[in-house]
Amino acid sequence: MEKPKILIVEDEKKLSRVLQLELEYENYETEIAEDGKIALAEMEQKKWDLVLLDIMLPKLSGLEVLRRVRRFDETTPILLLTARDQVHDKVSGLDLGANDYITKPFQIEELLARIRVHLRNPISKRENGDVFTVGDLYVNVSSREVKRNEKQIELTPREFDLLVCLLKNKNIVLTREQLIEDVWGFDYYGDTNVVDVYIRYLRQKIDKGYDQTYIQTVRGVGYTIKNKDMET
Repeated sequence: MEKPKILIVEDEKKLSRVLQLELEYENYETEIAEDGKIALAEMEQKKWDLVLLDIMLPKLSGLEVLRRVRRFDETTPILLLTARDQVHDKVSGLDLGANDYITKPFQIEELLARIRVHLRNPISKRENGDVFTVGDLYVNVSSREVKRNEKQIELTPREFDLLVCLLKNKNIVLTREQLIEDVWGFDYYGDTNVVDVYIRYLRQKIDKGYDQTYIQTVRGVGYTIKNKDMET
């Protein structure tokens, strides 16, 4: 069986070497990129099963690398490595399309667990080409196309995954914990208020300006998506 390929993007040489040794001991194939420009080139030229991406990098920041990569690759799992612990920085990374983050210093066992989760169950493997519709809202999972009233809507990868999760469970109220598990992965350790942030983003793009709103809050429970005109 071919070894999973992991790109380590980290400018701290001691840390990157430790990560490389640990990952290779776990039977992963690895390469190290020491700055953002090298990392971007590696991701443009090769297919990786997972990328560990530090935010604070020379030449090109991790967030800028992430922004550019998601223009041509929406599926490769990317885990941010960061010394920052502010919610804003975490949300910024997730909004740009990161699949997860881990704050330095971290235990290698925790990092390995998160890597296993994302390699075992990436969102790209769960997608099956389904088309979802609610009223005038249209979502094609395979092409990642979203329209409302025939108007194209641009969503970030995380916003899209959250919308699809709600559509797959149409008329079912999902708790924040359930949404975290399905969209971010059950091994996610962040604050569940990130769900509220992304629901707000979705509402701005999906419901704002329309008399009928699809994304509904059930106070004290969670969120659901439904067509009010179809209620009985």
